[in-house]
Amino acid sequence: MLLTVDIGNTESVLGWFEDLTPVHTWRIATDRRRTADEIGLQLRGLLGACDLPAPERIVVASVVPALHRVWLAVGGVLDAPLRFLNGGSPIPVRLDVDHPLEVGADRIANTLAAAELYERDTIVVDLGTATTFDCITADGVFVGGVIAPGPTAGTDQLARATAQLPQIHVEKPARVIGRNTQDCLLSGGFYSVVEGIDGIVERIGEEWEREPLVVATGGLARVVGPHCRTVDRIEPALTITGLAIADRYLFGPPADSDG
Repeated sequence: MLLTVDIGNTESVLGWFEDLTPVHTWRIATDRRRTADEIGLQLRGLLGACDLPAPERIVVASVVPALHRVWLAVGGVLDAPLRFLNGGSPIPVRLDVDHPLEVGADRIANTLAAAELYERDTIVVDLGTATTFDCITADGVFVGGVIAPGPTAGTDQLARATAQLPQIHVEKPARVIGRNTQDCLLSGGFYSVVEGIDGIVERIGEEWEREPLVVATGGLARVVGPHCRTVDRIEPALTITGLAIADRYLFGPPADSDG
């Protein structure tokens, strides 16, 4: 059994896979202060609550370098071999950008998943702490993209910078025109994200001169994606599915496999 871990700046997404099917997923806070023993204990609790055994292998994508050594130790705590996906991994994608080693592991996982699952030109819109737009050709070449503030970045900053405006969550408002401060913020926060996604995707399409599939992923994909006119598919588990695909190349086929 395979455990995939997508370590983001704010949250980490874990997936328990059987083949390429995510049987269970969890979303936990990314805490740079936790030790390997603490993380191992938390993982055992999550697995135990779902009546799952310890994983046989762990594949990790991380954009938080400070946690790499900790997660390597987590593999030891769980007695499971652990490997990181990065720009030097032996996977069948190409990073056609100025500095390939600077490409985030989550974007590499998205590239691998899009190439193997869709086999067509794709823009992956990943809504996390940052919103990334990954441009991926049908034959698995990452040609670059866009990095923008994440869905909550604007509302968080607004709440910090003003004395009387409250913190809000990103969710669809009942009306565009708010009749109180809370509803005005809710509308502005939500539709600035929606219109920002549509605007960037349309500009990418004009410059790229292709008609790509547009896939939304990440924690807020189901909240925002249905209201974007440019989004074709919503796949919240795309990144960890890319890690499950990477497992084939990082660890190789099982010993009893004919492949």
